Amino acid sequence: MELKNKVAVVTGGAHGIGRALCRALHIEGVQVAVADLDIDAAEKVAAEIDGMALRVDVSQEQEICSAVDRIESELGPIDIFVSNAGITFGDGQNGAASAPDEHWRASLDVNLMAHVYAARVMVPLMVERGGGCLVNVASAAGLLNQIDDAANTASKHAAVGFAESLAITHGDDGIQVCLACPQAVATRLIGIDEDTEKPDDDLNFGGIDIDGILSSEYVADCILGGIQDERFLVLPHPQVSTYFRRKARDHDRWVQRMRRFRRRLGGDFREWD
Repeated sequence: MELKNKVAVVTGGAHGIGRALCRALHIEGVQVAVADLDIDAAEKVAAEIDGMALRVDVSQEQEICSAVDRIESELGPIDIFVSNAGITFGDGQNGAASAPDEHWRASLDVNLMAHVYAARVMVPLMVERGGGCLVNVASAAGLLNQIDDAANTASKHAAVGFAESLAITHGDDGIQVCLACPQAVATRLIGIDEDTEKPDDDLNFGGIDIDGILSSEYVADCILGGIQDERFLVLPHPQVSTYFRRKARDHDRWVQRMRRFRRRLGGDFREWD
């Protein structure tokens, strides 16, 4: 996909991967709308890239629809919609079934339904205009598993499945779907200041850094490459492809290995572990 002179919106665009994507798209000549709950930070990014800032709660469908209306009115038809906003909570002390309902609902609303809401409004518009690109930023947890974070894992798996459905159903309509599944990225979600190029060597994040913590700028460049090359799956951590094949080849063995890995991390266990 040629990016120059396109119009894009990035949710969660004020921080982390979203902010890096806004900057990278701007460099490629894209007009960018920065959508985020943190409007002050969104306005700061927008000023930097000569873009547009909007306060958007992606868990609310009407807010996404209103944002699309405003962007298309002020910037023009949206060519690229990046559903990047995401949240995570962790399971807590009592395991996978113990997270409160509000954490489950929030995880599903932000990590899954926000993608659905964006597609609901954008697919008809893009089909009518002859095409467009939907970028869904999920996680390697959607292909594998995030240990001790069942709600995040389930919501990201659902996001992966939804992206696949979009690509299968609407690929012949000219809609490109790009699914990004990074592992650990140096953002606020794992407690790293977003302006830190890399974490301290002595920091340990309970195994999520097993394959290295990537900068948000590197991940953004990978996603940009996926858009330009019209690839469906973008894996900034290439090891994820190997892990996914191992999981598919012998799911039982993979689960056993993940349990052993969790034990090595010193997690909370039951006798059946």
